[in-house]
Amino acid sequence: MMLNRQGRPSTPSQAADSAAAGTITGNRGLLQEEALIFEIGEEGRTGVDLPDAPKVKDRLGGLRRTGRIGLPGLSEPQVIRHFVRLSQRNYSIDAGLYPLGSCTMKHNPRLNEKMARLPGLGDLHPLQPVSTVQGALKLIDTLAGWLKKLTGMPAVAMSPAAGAHGELCGLMAIRAALKARGDVRKRILAPESAHGTNPATAAMCGYVVDPIPATAEGRVDLEALRVKLGPDVAAIMLTNPNTCGLFEREIRQVADLIHGVGGFFYCDGANFNAIVGKVRPGDLGIDAMHINLHKTFSTPHGGGGPGAGPVVLSEALKDFMPVPYVVHGKDGFALVEHDGARSFGRMKSFHGQMGMFIRALAYMMSHGADGLRRVAEDSVLSANYVMASLKDIMTPSFPGPCMHEALFDDRFLKETGVTTLDFAKAMIDEGYHPMTVYFPLVVHGAMLIEPTESESKDSLDTFIGTLRGLAEKALQGDQAPWFRGAPYLTPRRRLDETRAARAPILRWKPGTNAAPAARAAAE
Repeated sequence: MMLNRQGRPSTPSQAADSAAAGTITGNRGLLQEEALIFEIGEEGRTGVDLPDAPKVKDRLGGLRRTGRIGLPGLSEPQVIRHFVRLSQRNYSIDAGLYPLGSCTMKHNPRLNEKMARLPGLGDLHPLQPVSTVQGALKLIDTLAGWLKKLTGMPAVAMSPAAGAHGELCGLMAIRAALKARGDVRKRILAPESAHGTNPATAAMCGYVVDPIPATAEGRVDLEALRVKLGPDVAAIMLTNPNTCGLFEREIRQVADLIHGVGGFFYCDGANFNAIVGKVRPGDLGIDAMHINLHKTFSTPHGGGGPGAGPVVLSEALKDFMPVPYVVHGKDGFALVEHDGARSFGRMKSFHGQMGMFIRALAYMMSHGADGLRRVAEDSVLSANYVMASLKDIMTPSFPGPCMHEALFDDRFLKETGVTTLDFAKAMIDEGYHPMTVYFPLVVHGAMLIEPTESESKDSLDTFIGTLRGLAEKALQGDQAPWFRGAPYLTPRRRLDETRAARAPILRWKPGTNAAPAARAAAE
């Protein structure tokens, strides 16, 4: 017996079983076919009455439109209902638990949203004179101060847009520092447990990526690292906690080894949520680390526009940070736009994503030092609660406690004919977005779950009950066909994900009604 999303007892996948049997009851409004906005209504129809435009002399010349625009004509109810129906099909952090591992999809306090929309902050323009944005510059400077204190680092570059952009910033600072001392190096070491963007960023910077294998415990193999070291190593890019959900216990030794050959230590800070307020990266020997404000400090992915990935820098790298950056002098705050000394230059047109800065500072000031420490403690507690509650029926990939995310593999499904993808698709019918699957690559059939600190025990219990119910169903031994057909309650049945990635149809053309064809193909 398991609990459904409303907390009522039900058999595993009861709703999906009914759907497969053709006995769906209740409101089918959200299951109906939803055409594209261009397929609704007719051209020439309008939902409003407007007076004829006054005849004026224009300067369009030969650029006057002669053909049809092709926009659909719709009434106001048609427009509202179309977009409301689409919004109700979208899974969001406001609708339920988002278990994506390595993503920190947690609740975004509405207070932070209110702060980001305050007059004077929400309507700032990047080309305003500096004298008119002193408050905004002070806010950026204050946020930078919090980041430096939390990480134990002397400098922070605020302009990088997000995680991968922050990685690029860190490596460019490292490359500039090496160049300043007349040192040209070719290799970047990247542990297998690092984030996938790390090797991509290193390659973009022109480095050769040299992988470091993991131990049986899921951590960096120090002996393999020692073998790879040499005078041509520019840096190591390590994620801590790593993408197996484990803290790299020997991180100080890693730092000493890389510094011993004259290289730098870049740490991927995407998982900072697990250690914020508990560990200062600067104390671990790290030279550069990006911090995803939109993960650790409010605003989940995609919630509010562009992200923000400030990069904290060590004493050895602080002089090579990008412009612009904020300085405070006797005449107030100013932006340094040109630094002809050692900065590697500019990464983007303006200083950063102001909305993210405001939300992050509001989050920090609301929590305070003790509250931020509690964030890390509760996120780690939640992940270990999930792992401890499921380890008897699912298979944890590594022994012992985890950090902020629990990693399972597909060994428990080995004799069932059910795959990790099948299991994940079945979760959709139970009302949950699937966890991160098949990542990290060092684990076969990986299922990476990050509950975050913002979920209650009741919420976690319901989620755990759902996974347990699906695992029990899979272990019955004859349920593989049912799992392969999931999901059943979605507007679209299971899609060909490979084809969708390699041959996407991104443009609608008049006269082609793709929606019914796509539905027929899926069924």
